[in-house]
Amino acid sequence: MNYHLIMGHYITNQELIVGAVILAALVAVAIVVFIQNRRTRTTGLKNRFGSEYERAVVTHGSARQAEAKLSDRETRVQALKIRELGATERERFVTEWHTIQSRFVDHPKAAVTEADGLINALLIARGYPQAEFEQRAADISVNYPRVMENYRVAHSIAVRTDNVEASTEEQRTAMIQYREIFDDLLQAPKALEARTAA
Repeated sequence: MNYHLIMGHYITNQELIVGAVILAALVAVAIVVFIQNRRTRTTGLKNRFGSEYERAVVTHGSARQAEAKLSDRETRVQALKIRELGATERERFVTEWHTIQSRFVDHPKAAVTEADGLINALLIARGYPQAEFEQRAADISVNYPRVMENYRVAHSIAVRTDNVEASTEEQRTAMIQYREIFDDLLQAPKALEARTAA
């Protein structure tokens, strides 16, 4: 029987082989757990962010970088002091929305621009920081991922320059999308999750 001196102890070949097999098994288990955790995390982020997940992958070039950025978004928004609107504030915003909506027939471009501004005002009232559109969209995507694609499309129509003016149909679509965004932002994220799950 051969013995090997390892760290001051004599170990047989058989003990060395058993130790190597156990070590290999532990490494294999650790790899499987790591892969499973990555899959679970990826699935969770895909489910949570929807189309924003795919957009992040394209923007950042890989799923790993996209997931890191989406996790950063979650951390950033958790640090914000997002709040619910009081009844008076909610009524004021609803009244403003109805006023903007009624202007659409006679002044569609102005109404779309005002709807974009109202969404910004609503976000600020809820506690989202004043920021450029991409940062604002990233912040909103954490609690309201379902409306993100609509928000991006509606905003792009609202900010078009006069020489590339949106058609009346595009403006109508933008108003419908802003209405959906507006309705979701008036609700608490928990109430929204319950409504979506039903």
